[in-house]
Amino acid sequence: MTEAQALVRLQEIDLDMLRLASTLAAMPQQKKMQAIARARRKVQSEQTKIFAQRKDLETYVSENQEDLEHYRARTEEVKAEVASGSHGYRQIQDYEAHLTGLAKKIEKLEHNRAQLDEDLEKVKRAESNANLTLERLDDEEAAQKKSFETDSAQIRRKIVQLDAERKDVVSQISDKHMSDYEAARKRFKGLAVEKLVGNVPSVCRVKLQPASFHDLTHGDDVAECPYCHRILIVDDPYVEGEGK
Repeated sequence: MTEAQALVRLQEIDLDMLRLASTLAAMPQQKKMQAIARARRKVQSEQTKIFAQRKDLETYVSENQEDLEHYRARTEEVKAEVASGSHGYRQIQDYEAHLTGLAKKIEKLEHNRAQLDEDLEKVKRAESNANLTLERLDDEEAAQKKSFETDSAQIRRKIVQLDAERKDVVSQISDKHMSDYEAARKRFKGLAVEKLVGNVPSVCRVKLQPASFHDLTHGDDVAECPYCHRILIVDDPYVEGEGK
């Protein structure tokens, strides 16, 4: 294979690989997996918020329980003080006022505790639902990946074959021409190489002036188009019997 032939074949390989990659990207499983990934990110974001809410509520419940135990214990202490001996009228009133205040604090704490328990239960259910949703998304993703691997096996095998051939073809091209090819491929979205058909380049289709045509046809097989600056194959390497 001549270097001109290698450049033409290299472009064919790269264009085929681009088409195959586009085919893979357009497969329905790919779109579904992208949707699953978006859904997972959303659920995980909500899961983080739910986790923080649960931790806060558990802290509030713990603090509430500590306060309840403290005021209940204090209530028992006051009752024990009242029962421990005789007290005057004013002292009895003070004890009753103290017990009333403690009872109100306990009542408020118990009321708050009921609400905290309800809120905590809701958050735990939300957290459980989020975990179940993530498990379902994992199962869906696994199913889509398996389906994709089955349906895309032939395409992926072809890409592997083309990649191996590409390495062989590249080994037959000089560093200078490879550098020119990669630059033109990037600039022209894959169409880096064109052939001279008569006196017209096959891609840009700008007819060569006689002087340019003469110079190109009496030079190397691999040149540069004077108009679009793609790599120009002066002799079609795949047409037997033609060329200089």
